[in-house]
Order: sequence, then structure tokens, then C-alpha cells
Amino acid sequence: MAFCAAGGALANTAVPSAADPALEARVMVIAEELRCLVCQNETIAASQADLAVDLRQQIREQLKQGRTQPQILEFMAKRYGDFVLYRPPLKATTVLLWVGPFVLLLIGGWALVRRIRRQRPGEAPALSSAELARAQKMLQGSGDS
Repeated sequence: MAFCAAGGALANTAVPSAADPALEARVMVIAEELRCLVCQNETIAASQADLAVDLRQQIREQLKQGRTQPQILEFMAKRYGDFVLYRPPLKATTVLLWVGPFVLLLIGGWALVRRIRRQRPGEAPALSSAELARAQKMLQGSGDS
């Protein structure tokens, strides 16, 4: 993990290794669509992890064989699962990835509004009789000094 973070801090994208700049540009476009399975918060274009380097090489080879971007992305998703895609398709197995953050935000907002409505403005929280006696004792003691 630290290696991935350090690699991302040093370089925004990986250093191209192909002699053909057009091919390398196509590799990087596809690599931007795929998540590094080691780092998980970087694309394989930005990652310096060994697996990301291998995946970029695999993309390069598939492009040389004449495969298209959708074919390569489909191959990677079949091999590594939808998690490898930075924008996974909306289907039954990925609906939680798409809807989950919004559901959590709504639940948090509802809980916050409910708590605010329950506490009346200017109303002090209720104290037990022991807490009230202790507070009065402290207030009387502070007037003595």
C-alpha cells in the first residue's frame, strides 16, 4: 500500500515503455478506465505496482492483436470482476456500489434532522439529582475564592 501511495505521489501517470507513441496513448486511455487491484484508489495508468505494469503490458499486447477498447475492458472485467472497472456497469451485483453512498447520506441526514428537532433551542440537557447537586456545590465553591 505504501508503495502505491509513494508511486502516485512521484508520478501522475506511468512512464510509457512502448516505442510507438500512438499505441502508448491508446494503452493509457484504456488504463485510465481500470482500477489498480493492488492500490485500489488509483488507475493502472497512474500506479507503479507490478500488477499495474503487467496489466498495461497485457493491454498493449491485446491492442497489437487488433482488439478494441470495449473488448479489452470486457476481458479485464471477466478476468478480475467488475471492481477492476472505474465505472462498473449498473446491474444487480453492482447496484450497492452506485446507490449505497446516497442511501448512507440520506440516513445520516435524517438522523441529524431528527436529533436537532428533538433538542429544543435553549433547553439544557437533563441532569440527574446527583449531577445537579455536584454542579451546585462546584458553583458555590467557585464564589469563595
